Amino acid sequence: MREKILKSILKTCPEGDLKSHENNQYRLSCVFIFFQRYHLMDNILHCLNSQSLKKDKFQIVLVEDKGGSGEGASLRQKFSGLNIDYFAPDHDWGKMGFMRNYGLSKAKGEIILFLDDDTVLMDTDFLKNLIDFFAADPSLDAVMPKGFASQTLIMGQYEYHDPFFFTNRCMAYRKTCLLDLKGFDSNFIGQEDVEFAIRFTAKNYNVLKTPSLQYYHPPLVYEDTSKGHAVGASFAGSKYNMIIKCFLFINGIRWLPLYFLPGLKNKFMARFALGFLKGFVGKIFKKNKKIDYQ
Repeated sequence: MREKILKSILKTCPEGDLKSHENNQYRLSCVFIFFQRYHLMDNILHCLNSQSLKKDKFQIVLVEDKGGSGEGASLRQKFSGLNIDYFAPDHDWGKMGFMRNYGLSKAKGEIILFLDDDTVLMDTDFLKNLIDFFAADPSLDAVMPKGFASQTLIMGQYEYHDPFFFTNRCMAYRKTCLLDLKGFDSNFIGQEDVEFAIRFTAKNYNVLKTPSLQYYHPPLVYEDTSKGHAVGASFAGSKYNMIIKCFLFINGIRWLPLYFLPGLKNKFMARFALGFLKGFVGKIFKKNKKIDYQ
């Protein structure tokens, strides 16, 4: 229903802020945005190092936020068998939209796979099979793997609210699609992937949701309202007109009533919605201070 409403009201879309030229030296580029948490980067780079796809077929782009670090830069030497390019932008720290565009501008693959540092790929044929999906269907613009919650022995009460979701923790696009939409809104602090999904969906791009490609990611835990606050402020300050922003606001706070239902998942989603409400309203009335998305 939300998709039908979106397409009916979004006849024209704003563009992202990507400034890039096409460079297809590799079949695929894996793009990461990270800050510290080097033990997690070790884990996912080990996953990529174990892939059956030949190393000369894919590139890894590491973009470290907040000016980077020596330990982050050393990952390139630690995994010298992989084609790793490391970058540490000196401005626009904390803006995930900007960082995604920065990483995308350095990507030299025909296909772009966005990954998080805490994503886990168990299947050693993941990259090979992903490329095969795009090769088999030239009309395909994106491939959405199925997500599973890791650490469920600890956080067994909570799984993804949707195993198929437009999220940069594990999402692949044909680069031509990303370039057509000009990438991401550089001013987004959080959920730049969701904003991109709005424009992607409104333009009727073709996405394949497949359970044959799977990944694992920690449960979505909202200990406070900070993440929702950052996301709400980002959407309030976006390039959409006020009518669209009103629909986005309603969508963002729709989980608030879950506070009155039992269950940890309901509390998490309601907590996010409350943060979204505060961030959105604060941005509209210019009351937001500096926001950090953790």
